[in-house]
Amino acid sequence: MPSSITGTPLLSASPTGYPGTNSQLSPAIQVIWSKEILFQSMPVLRYEQFAVKKTELGVQPGLQVNFMRYNNLGDASQLVEGVRMQTAALTASQYAITVAEQGYAVAVSELLLNASFDDVMASSSRLLGRNMAKYLDGSARDTLYQSSSTIFGYALPTGAITPISPYDQGTVAANYAALAGTQYMSVNVTKDAAPGNFMIGEIGRLNDVVYIETTQVRQYAPGAGPAGGTGQGNAGVTHGALYLGDNAFGHAIALPVELRDGGVLDFGREHALCWYAIWGFGLITDQSVVQAWTN
Repeated sequence: MPSSITGTPLLSASPTGYPGTNSQLSPAIQVIWSKEILFQSMPVLRYEQFAVKKTELGVQPGLQVNFMRYNNLGDASQLVEGVRMQTAALTASQYAITVAEQGYAVAVSELLLNASFDDVMASSSRLLGRNMAKYLDGSARDTLYQSSSTIFGYALPTGAITPISPYDQGTVAANYAALAGTQYMSVNVTKDAAPGNFMIGEIGRLNDVVYIETTQVRQYAPGAGPAGGTGQGNAGVTHGALYLGDNAFGHAIALPVELRDGGVLDFGREHALCWYAIWGFGLITDQSVVQAWTN
């Protein structure tokens, strides 16, 4: 190939025997784009898999889906021969999750569809799917952050090393405002979250707690903190973790996610695409969700 086409600066003055030195690409040659389309990374679903899902497809009108929660039975006792066993009534309580419309839409022009080297509508569909996953998981996360149980990080032990030093768990922060930048996530934080009560996860196990890694967890800068928390004057950057138990929260689905087009717009000069759904999230068992705040 002539050196005037390759455009590389590493060739000799006349690498192919043709006259003339190597040069950059001519402006007359069009820029070549790769057919591989790259997308910005986004979180995939993490929290949603732990939700109790209820789908009500047009069974009843209204915007609330009712969940039933049975109360525990009383204590059993030893039976006596000749005495009939006494029966007990089942008791239960109800809670409701409100559903609402959810969605996100994009639009492209007819000119872009005809001029682009990429299948714009296919890329739009993929981006909308990622957008839905990020929003759905964020909604699940925000629901879990409504829980009332909170634990905090431990500061490392200080002072001279003693025979009991390996067993010194350090000092736990009293509240969010007491996070001074040295209260970290440790095995003691996991212990405080009652590890025997939690569900299966993804990336590793510590003290019988399986951990999941996600970019959806919250982080606060020094001086900031969760709204309604116990103080917001912490001195260091704080990181949040959520410990989930059984029946922690619910996902009520009135209409599953659909991909819809916007019909004919501006005489066909505009094409719109969206994802649309009707769902809602709500806490089921507050005691099954524990927030952990550490530095």
